Amino acid sequence: MPLKKSLILAAFAVLSLVPVHAADDRERVLRKLDAAAKNFHNTAAEFEFDTVTTEPIPDKDVQKGVVYYERKGSAFSMGVHNREENGRPVPKIYVIAGGVFKLYEPKLNQVTVSNKISKYEGYLALGFGASGSELEQKWNIRYLGAETLDGVKTDKLEMIAKDPEVRKLFPKVTIWVDTERGVCLKQVMDQGGGAYRVSVYFHIKVNQPLPADAFSFKTDKKTTVVNR
Repeated sequence: MPLKKSLILAAFAVLSLVPVHAADDRERVLRKLDAAAKNFHNTAAEFEFDTVTTEPIPDKDVQKGVVYYERKGSAFSMGVHNREENGRPVPKIYVIAGGVFKLYEPKLNQVTVSNKISKYEGYLALGFGASGSELEQKWNIRYLGAETLDGVKTDKLEMIAKDPEVRKLFPKVTIWVDTERGVCLKQVMDQGGGAYRVSVYFHIKVNQPLPADAFSFKTDKKTTVVNR
């Protein structure tokens, strides 16, 4: 066999192994998430959300606080308790439960309510108790390798939503997931147009009692309610 032809065949033989190995790793990660989801009930974690804009004017918005996730069967609840924004105290509470989104802003004494979140609710559980099978239903998934974050071994996955409306919001999402616990340590959401959000989670606690106000907030007679 001519040398040139043998080299080409050898190259194809090597390249053919790459997607097979990646597919094997992807399958391994998703099946481990299936197993972790069976034992997942809730999560509490501190967070830092960095929203970065590169065009037309570079900007960065940093939020810090505590987030809670809870799953009961197919029901999903999420509570984000924002403590500060760009280094200043800016308390806000975001609650998503039963397909309803609520934002409470204590400084304004205002609650914003939206029932339009139900279509996207399943995407919000990304990396927190979602099984591999659930992720496969909503995302095209590519395995990007293993990385260690804060001493924890994670698997890095690239996620592209199958729903075109979701892709308009987030063309691509990358997550670093701890498959043993079924939780995310980091997410990068491409928002398109030169904007993206980096979410980092730390001091993660799994299946421990959550505070009574994890998914609620107190209002009074003067609280304004805005429906959107």
